[in-house]
Amino acid sequence: MATAFPEFPMYPNALVEGYSDEFDPGVLESPFERGLSKLRVTQKRVVRAVTITYTFPTIEDSTNFENWYFDTIGRVGWFYWKDHRGGATRVARFKGGAIGAITPVTGDFGYSRRTLTLEYLR
Repeated sequence: MATAFPEFPMYPNALVEGYSDEFDPGVLESPFERGLSKLRVTQKRVVRAVTITYTFPTIEDSTNFENWYFDTIGRVGWFYWKDHRGGATRVARFKGGAIGAITPVTGDFGYSRRTLTLEYLR
């Protein structure tokens, strides 16, 4: 049975350090001359952005991840991703189509990391 979207690869390891989760509340503020400003909800759903660092234990894992990024999702495609905060499966994409810079942890790139930002609708 085919799925609508590909799965995020299982081999990258998520780091808790540096994890962040934020969203634009989708609220419009109308200030008054005196007192508190009026707030109004402008969007039914909001875009949530999750920044997370993934480690790649081998050079093959980092290469396979890049191949998945270019060939499977075409840089801008949507995919299923398991949210590490709560464990729910989300339909997400990379913010701006970017996966961030690869940083070696060992000199030969045998162990490396990437900090990337995913976005999804809530």
